[in-house]
Amino acid sequence: MAKPSVAVPEVGVGAAAAAPAQASCPCPGTLFPYPPPRGGGAGIAAVRRRCLQVDLGAGAGLLSGAWGVESMRASSPTHAKAAAALAAGVDDERAAWMVRHPSALGKFEQIVAASESKRIVMFLDYDGTLSPIVDDPDAAFMSETMRMAVRSVARHFPTAIVSGRCRDKVFEFVKLAELYYAGSHGMDIKGPATKTSSRHAKAKAKGVLFQPASEFLPMIEQVHETLVEKTRSIPGAKVENNKFCVSVHFRCVDEKMWGEVAETVKGVLREYPRLRLTQGRMVLEVRPTIKWDKGKALEFLLESLGFADCNNVLPVYIGDDRTDEDAFKVLRRRGQGVGILVSKHPKETSASYSLQEPAEVMEFLLRLVEWKRLSRARLRLQ
Repeated sequence: MAKPSVAVPEVGVGAAAAAPAQASCPCPGTLFPYPPPRGGGAGIAAVRRRCLQVDLGAGAGLLSGAWGVESMRASSPTHAKAAAALAAGVDDERAAWMVRHPSALGKFEQIVAASESKRIVMFLDYDGTLSPIVDDPDAAFMSETMRMAVRSVARHFPTAIVSGRCRDKVFEFVKLAELYYAGSHGMDIKGPATKTSSRHAKAKAKGVLFQPASEFLPMIEQVHETLVEKTRSIPGAKVENNKFCVSVHFRCVDEKMWGEVAETVKGVLREYPRLRLTQGRMVLEVRPTIKWDKGKALEFLLESLGFADCNNVLPVYIGDDRTDEDAFKVLRRRGQGVGILVSKHPKETSASYSLQEPAEVMEFLLRLVEWKRLSRARLRLQ
């Protein structure tokens, strides 16, 4: 079996395989206002129907008895368990994992070599990628040095933040108006309204606002209020309204009570068949049952930027969570792009490379900026 560590060279390989993926992108060629129009021609109506497809099977599966505490443990290993695993001699497992998903810093030259004659477009998760994972989700602040690194990257490449957070909330953390923001796992997308976006020649998404799940807002609000009330008796549980999804954080909940958290959430969702339950690191998330995720958001932004059918683009996606896997899978299916998982511990992933923590993400971003500056300097000297 071929090692995933050679995924970057795939950028120039398998064009035939990549074509169907590009053609099947469910996003419009023209940008939608908010809310997505219900009229305006058969083409727009068809796009809306594809965007709002319901996947009731997925929601039902997560409400079954087979899903629960064990699944929560698998996706949310505690620091103590991770340390115990290392002490038990899992170093060999990590070494093998690193062969399959080598450090993006160690393979930096290989990554930038794959971008030759291509335009890099950056996609960055927020929590655990640009900021450390913390007990209180409201205190997940990024450092000023990280902000400077992201600002520098955005000067050279179109850059998007793709987060499960509410778009307004993640913007409050990042505070960079020149970026594209995809909140609520890509269900709330907005482009920069500033003149700085014009520095990117093909960036046509200036001012774009796309919210494919807008009709679910009243339902999400109802679920949020109900979950706030029903989890009051669970110490440490925190319910967060992320506009198009509701996040139930159990990072500060005693592990013995994780089952109660899961049953409480599932009990509420039984009344809402058009919503589904997904999970991330120490969080359960209630989302609309439309076929939309971070991977779809990545495709939408590429198309909005004018790169939908281009072979001369290299999307780079950096993220740490299970929800980022949808984006990593899109890059692999396209045979085009670089997926980088942020994790200190081995885990199943479709990413090609890895970084251990936000500090390494910042180092990677700064090296990318310096490489771009040197490349431009060499071109001026020629």
